[in-house]
Amino acid sequence: MLHNIIKCFRICLMVALLFATRESRVSGQPNLPKYQPPETRILFIFDASQSMAGTWQKESKIAIARKVLIHIVDSLEQLPNVRMALRLYGHQSPVPPQNCNDTKLEVPFAKGNAPLIRQKLRFVVPKGTTPIAHSLELGGSDFPPDVENCRNIIILITDGVEACDGDACAVSQDLQRKGIVLKPFVIGIGIDENFEQTFNCIGNYYNAVYEEKLGEIMEVVISQALNATTAQINLLDQGGHPTETNVNCTFYDSFSGKILYNYIHTLNHRGLPDTLTLDHLPTYRMRVHTLPPVDVKNIKLLPGKHTIIAADVPQGTLVLKASDPIQYRGVEFIVRKAGDMKTLSIQKMYNEEKYLVGKYDIEIPVLPRIYLYDVDIKQSHNTTVEIPRPGMVTLIRSSVGFGSIYLRKSNTEEEWVYNLDNSVKNESLQLQPGKYRVVFRAQNAKQTLYTVNKVFEVRSGGSEVVQLY
Repeated sequence: MLHNIIKCFRICLMVALLFATRESRVSGQPNLPKYQPPETRILFIFDASQSMAGTWQKESKIAIARKVLIHIVDSLEQLPNVRMALRLYGHQSPVPPQNCNDTKLEVPFAKGNAPLIRQKLRFVVPKGTTPIAHSLELGGSDFPPDVENCRNIIILITDGVEACDGDACAVSQDLQRKGIVLKPFVIGIGIDENFEQTFNCIGNYYNAVYEEKLGEIMEVVISQALNATTAQINLLDQGGHPTETNVNCTFYDSFSGKILYNYIHTLNHRGLPDTLTLDHLPTYRMRVHTLPPVDVKNIKLLPGKHTIIAADVPQGTLVLKASDPIQYRGVEFIVRKAGDMKTLSIQKMYNEEKYLVGKYDIEIPVLPRIYLYDVDIKQSHNTTVEIPRPGMVTLIRSSVGFGSIYLRKSNTEEEWVYNLDNSVKNESLQLQPGKYRVVFRAQNAKQTLYTVNKVFEVRSGGSEVVQLY
């Protein structure tokens, strides 16, 4: 049956690749890089403790488990993207006494190591105790350093519970949080059903109550370990339609926070969200990198079923312009969520940028600085904000000195705008239209009464010369 599963996996993958190629030709797009299945590293942690010598229906437990696992290894060695390793425990030291360090990586990960795994399994003799937690902990170091597009999987095969003082659940959670392994598979051999919760916290637990079930369960586990599944990301507008697109979506492992996938969302030639091929084993958190970003948590994919992942991301665009397109070109302004001082984005004048529907505050670093509050971004609408054309002011001084420019808001209120450059005599500035006061004292004037006060007005597109002497 396992041979059929692997054959089916290969056929399904070929069909998916052919369909992707055909779809790109139909849509007139060039042939793009095809989906490449990840390298899957499977570490078998095999129970060789004393209890495995016991009879289970027709034969000893170790004989039955050995036969099934060798059959699995025979099939997996045919797959180019699968690497295997074997760790045994309880096979070196007899009990009594109890040796809780009795665990060893017998066959490390390597190409073409299936014969070594079969040999170790055929000649292993059960004799010791059951250090599951310690075996899992050391198993995390059995995997080679990660490379791009790889996944690490542990399959634990045991007939008993932890016999030492270790906490197998805590070890498994730690390995997952660190991103070393995906959620392990645990295959029980005739274990009492009352111990189910003990193993559920370690990983995906399957218990073979009868001898005939062990082979079936192993095949199901291997099928889940190898296969990917399909999903689509629906980026929803305000009407609940998946029309938003062209934004990066990052998938994180919920346990470790490790980045697993990065995709620029797209719609296919039918105007529908594109289909992705994802590993169904992790629980994901997806971040849609809109402005501001949107997170979707606890995403779980079902093996063999198409999963729709939805995120509410209605967007509109924002652009800032001046009445004269030459003015302020290259100037960058700050965008914040309304009422929030945290910078959300720094955007260039005349460039369009998408934001989630809502209200935003804008700060434009011109002279004087412009603040716009509660700018409304609407669904699929281009919000254009136009600021006045500035005027040019040239300040002429007989000598260098100290001074400032203030915006006159009224006869009783003035707001600081700019400190003059005290290293030059003449200075030209672009100022927004309005009434201003300049206060200046020459550097060589040692009495306060020599301070110069002048009021001037800036007109949009105009030019003004102010003499400070």
